[in-house]
Amino acid sequence: MYLQSIVRNVHALYVLLLLVLTHPVAADDSLWIDLTYDLSADSVFWPTAEPFKLSTDAEGMTEAGYYYSAYSFTTAEHGGTHIDAPVHFAKGKHPVNEIPLDQLIGNAVLVDVAIQVSKNRDHLISIDDIAGWEKTNGLIPRQSIVLFRTGFGYYWPNAKNYLGTSLRGVEGVAALSFPGLSAEAATWLVENRQIKAVGIDTASIDFGKSTGFAAHVALMTHNVPAFENLANLQQLPATGIYVVALPIKIRGGSGGPLRIIAKVNGDAR
Repeated sequence: MYLQSIVRNVHALYVLLLLVLTHPVAADDSLWIDLTYDLSADSVFWPTAEPFKLSTDAEGMTEAGYYYSAYSFTTAEHGGTHIDAPVHFAKGKHPVNEIPLDQLIGNAVLVDVAIQVSKNRDHLISIDDIAGWEKTNGLIPRQSIVLFRTGFGYYWPNAKNYLGTSLRGVEGVAALSFPGLSAEAATWLVENRQIKAVGIDTASIDFGKSTGFAAHVALMTHNVPAFENLANLQQLPATGIYVVALPIKIRGGSGGPLRIIAKVNGDAR
């Protein structure tokens, strides 16, 4: 009996080893891509917003013999890579600290409209643009994060090319020129795809010449946040994306600096 038990155990180990050798565990060849620009004095900010400033509180060797550095910074909520919380354009909706985490994390798709934008830098992303993407890639899954690539990331951080003007203040706002999402497309995404959030590689989800910010209103009255000034969207495929977008948690804030990253499946690249 003892000998039979040993034989059975050896056989079981042999079978297990054979399974491991013939069915190796697949390596995870997914890739994390940073969609965030460095926050610095070079960051592009809205023409009426104060730019980012970093000041030195301490920097250098101490009398005790160790190095020490500490800095202070000031920034507007809406500059560089950042989030627009729903309360930014919808009274009573989520401030940045109350946005549910599951709206900031999840599967995403990339809708590339760079060709359309190359013909018109004030292009409004339309329902037809989205329908064309779905014809090639399938329906946008419900509860997705939808990212839009316009190609404007190419201009960062040249504010004149990126915003369409180097003017500051109200004159700068009046001269803005860049693409964005149409109100009709924003409403369609909310009503027909129940999206979690949207993102874009421009300074606003609305196009530069907007005066009513209708896309913001359409999204944010339904508690849908927006990620703006996204980086490296040209590195993403159309599908097979997983996004983590965690903003600074300002109590009652209408937005704030955002660290956003995307995981791309190996099969999707």
